[in-house]
Amino acid sequence: MTDRLTHFNEQNRAQMVDVSDKQVTTRTAVAHSRVQMKPETMQRIREGTISKGDVLAVAQVAGIMAAKKTADIIPMCHPLPLTKINISFGYEGEDTLLIEAEVKTTGKTGVEMEALTAASVVGLTVYDMCKAMDKGMILGPTYLQSKTGGKNGDFDRSAQE
Repeated sequence: MTDRLTHFNEQNRAQMVDVSDKQVTTRTAVAHSRVQMKPETMQRIREGTISKGDVLAVAQVAGIMAAKKTADIIPMCHPLPLTKINISFGYEGEDTLLIEAEVKTTGKTGVEMEALTAASVVGLTVYDMCKAMDKGMILGPTYLQSKTGGKNGDFDRSAQE
């Protein structure tokens, strides 16, 4: 692994990395995030009684859309043909929504940014839909849980702990 940051050219200016010579491999990434909120807010999400609609359904679609648009909002990301995007939810206690975004492609560069963007936008969408009743929600942390494929190999946060 090189110490040189690949997003900078010889003049130390930003550049999009040249992936032309990289191998096409199957690449996956899983990102996690969370939204902590009042227990009453979580209860209403679970019951489907938030006035703006089904919070989890809307957030799920927002996450899928965000993963597909990552290259439009993160300047140095390559546009990628994504082959799978899955957003899933879990609960921790009575006040925390857990978010998982899984993204997959077959290509020359990874999908970590797409998974992280999806997880972030899911949390932001939950906030947007519930802010009328709970402006104190806390988003995050958002982090890469795992990735596979590519020359740098696999990463699994669970194995690091």
